[in-house]
Amino acid sequence: MRAVQKIVRNVPPHWVGDGFPVRSLFSYQEGEAFDPFLLLDYAEPYEFAPATAPRGVGEHPHRGFETVTIVYQGELEHRDSAGNAGSIGPGDVQWMTAAAGIVHEEFHSARFSREGGTFEVAQLWVNLPAKQKLSPPQYQEIRSAQIPAVTLPHAAGTARVIAGELAGTRGPAKTVTPLEVWDLELKAGHAVDLPVPEGHTAILVVQRGAVQVNGSTRLAAVELALFDRAAGDISLRCESDARALLLAGAPIGEPIVAQGPFVMNSRDEIHQAIKDYQSGRMGHLT
Repeated sequence: MRAVQKIVRNVPPHWVGDGFPVRSLFSYQEGEAFDPFLLLDYAEPYEFAPATAPRGVGEHPHRGFETVTIVYQGELEHRDSAGNAGSIGPGDVQWMTAAAGIVHEEFHSARFSREGGTFEVAQLWVNLPAKQKLSPPQYQEIRSAQIPAVTLPHAAGTARVIAGELAGTRGPAKTVTPLEVWDLELKAGHAVDLPVPEGHTAILVVQRGAVQVNGSTRLAAVELALFDRAAGDISLRCESDARALLLAGAPIGEPIVAQGPFVMNSRDEIHQAIKDYQSGRMGHLT
């Protein structure tokens, strides 16, 4: 079994814009421990009243990494300077490779804003290697129906394979570096061993319910475990019905220099990113 290196608990919430009450479970400020992952914001279920104007985050840039947004409840609308636009709802995923630079906005959909309801999303930032940081931006809109579900052994539940491979089933996301993103629904009283490639950083986030990890560590809602990179499975026993997100990826092993929405390899590259955004080289929303 893989040893648990770190547990994250009791993270206070904060608002991103006026539409995302999130808990930042880790960020790039923690260095290479989570490499290739840079940040994970989880917006746990929150009830929004009907509104006359959509809530969210207005125009802002990114460079040097990818954003992966998973919607669990509610609806999210996206628009960017590369001409991509769309709305995603429960079970859908938006995978945006900002790379050389993109400007975008994210708001509750017009329908969700009008009707109100429960909103729940997770957003992950994934680093890019230096040779890919200035490549053209890419955009993937992955619908829930495109994401295969694997039945876990011993009636332990199911895993939606968003990226990577589990039990011979591959997820639809096209990744720049080797990644696994599995959306887990786990059944109370059952156990499962999850195989993660040797050498990959592995992270488990419990979003609902509670699980025992490796027979000794208990994780409850909105808690995270970071594992070492040695060979071995992650052993879970579910105390109550639970939902969790398993993230794993090959470390990039390059310097991380970041400022706000830019993640590069040097301070000079950060300064250049700021200049390029301010001069309009990353585009604008029209």
